[in-house]
Amino acid sequence: MHSKLYIPARSAELPYTVDVTPASAGWSESSLQVIELDDTQSAELHTGGTEVMILPLAGGGTVECDGTTFELSPRASVFDGPSDMVYLGIEQEYRITGEGRFAICGARAKRSFPNRRVAAADVSVELRGAGNCSRQVHNFGTAGVFEADSLIACEVITPGGNWSSYPAHKHDQNTPTESELEEIYYFEIAPGPDGSRGFGYHRVYGTPDRPIEVLEEVRTGDVVLVPHGYHGPSVAAPGYHMYYLNVMAGPGAERAWKIVDDPEHAWLRGTWDDQPIDPRLPLDTSNDPRGA
Repeated sequence: MHSKLYIPARSAELPYTVDVTPASAGWSESSLQVIELDDTQSAELHTGGTEVMILPLAGGGTVECDGTTFELSPRASVFDGPSDMVYLGIEQEYRITGEGRFAICGARAKRSFPNRRVAAADVSVELRGAGNCSRQVHNFGTAGVFEADSLIACEVITPGGNWSSYPAHKHDQNTPTESELEEIYYFEIAPGPDGSRGFGYHRVYGTPDRPIEVLEEVRTGDVVLVPHGYHGPSVAAPGYHMYYLNVMAGPGAERAWKIVDDPEHAWLRGTWDDQPIDPRLPLDTSNDPRGA
């Protein structure tokens, strides 16, 4: 039986394939919609009290808002490097036009920041971890990189056979070393060279005073919610690269992504100093030997 924190692919009402709102998630801050459009369609939407970051997962198009048109350059898939991102502040009407699959990352906001576009070429690409814990992070909307009111978002690529979001960590209270953040994981899995459907796994577990237990097989389009507790690993099955989009926000006054590792496994980070980063990273699917 699936956890109530697991949302299967394409379970939302059209026009969305994913529709996570604070109300549906049972929390107060974070949201995520994924919408698919063909070249005859557009979506007219309103930010309301939410600031948003819009990016193409596959395909491309434009975002029109307040007389300005922002380009979202096409990308073949989430495994083909960073994408353009468009930020829109609260209380604005906008239209997405194009062909492809678009993610709308959102968070409740009190302040409005200027609408703007970040080009894919300007997105910081970070290689984290080492060995079989190596992963690639696209920091298009993280604190310290991009200014916003409360929304934090990034993309993570995990080569097949690797673990990421590991050691397991949490961010469920506001302290000098930790931020309270609600987190959404949206997954896509690269198919095998023969088109076979890939998969991975994701874990969430709690503390004695706040128990929670999630262990789910995840495939393309699936979502896992993390209201609290330690989360990780996200495990990419051998042969199948894993992508996830992280969307986070919290009620704290500071927009920060401060985490605390599970103390039982925190020692693992110290082993990375003596290991190389997985040579498959940064991932280049145009020359992918699939030696995963």
